[in-house]
Amino acid sequence: MTKTALITGATGGLGHEFVKLFAANGDNLVLVGRNAKKLATLKAEVENKYQVTAMMIAVDFSEETAAEKIYEQVKQAKIQVDYLVNNAGLGGQGSFLERTMDQDISMMRVNMLVPTKLMKLFIPEFVNRGTGKILNVSSSAALIPGPLQAEYYATKAYVTSLSNAIAYELKETGVTVTTLMPGAIETGFAKAGGLTQTKMFAKGASPAVVAQEGYQAMLAGKLNVFSGLSKVQRPFVGLMPLMPKKAIMGFVANQQSNPG
Repeated sequence: MTKTALITGATGGLGHEFVKLFAANGDNLVLVGRNAKKLATLKAEVENKYQVTAMMIAVDFSEETAAEKIYEQVKQAKIQVDYLVNNAGLGGQGSFLERTMDQDISMMRVNMLVPTKLMKLFIPEFVNRGTGKILNVSSSAALIPGPLQAEYYATKAYVTSLSNAIAYELKETGVTVTTLMPGAIETGFAKAGGLTQTKMFAKGASPAVVAQEGYQAMLAGKLNVFSGLSKVQRPFVGLMPLMPKKAIMGFVANQQSNPG
């Protein structure tokens, strides 16, 4: 039986890679993003290349009712979602004092509120069927505080904590929740967040590799998967929460500076 994957942030680098992975597997798609023109181009691309059916939903995630609009359109189209990929995310550099209230509220809606609402809306259906897989894109940033991106790091800590707890609660239902925690990736995310010239994004990982690792982890029902980390970074991931907070924050702040 053909399954359907709903992917938010579908037109971006990582989202686009997820789209190709599901489509190559023969899964139908619900493509969610802000830009209707880009969604239409992507829809035509995957339908022609992979012979799958793709529905597009254009919505601004910073709107308070974005998740409800997505869910309502899926229900109206009588589509059963089998995979929910909460990939859309919003970053942004700057100190807490520099960033505006609107910027922070928009980030919290995109990174926390929408994924939470989508899970609230779709998980009951998954549980009733006894099957369904969720992939939430968080970040390795979830493990530590992040000066000069304080809000972003905090939103990803929320996503990881929530996802892990829900995964535990659903362990006997047949529904799994996997959290993808990548390092810096070479995508439009860095450009949108004003991070392209920072040390952190000087050598970003391939979005294709990160998406593949997240996709495979989701299919396997794993809890967390780290991806896009260098050989030097990987050993420190588990140690980060145990290291002195001041030292870690100093390192993070330094990584947000221009390498030149």
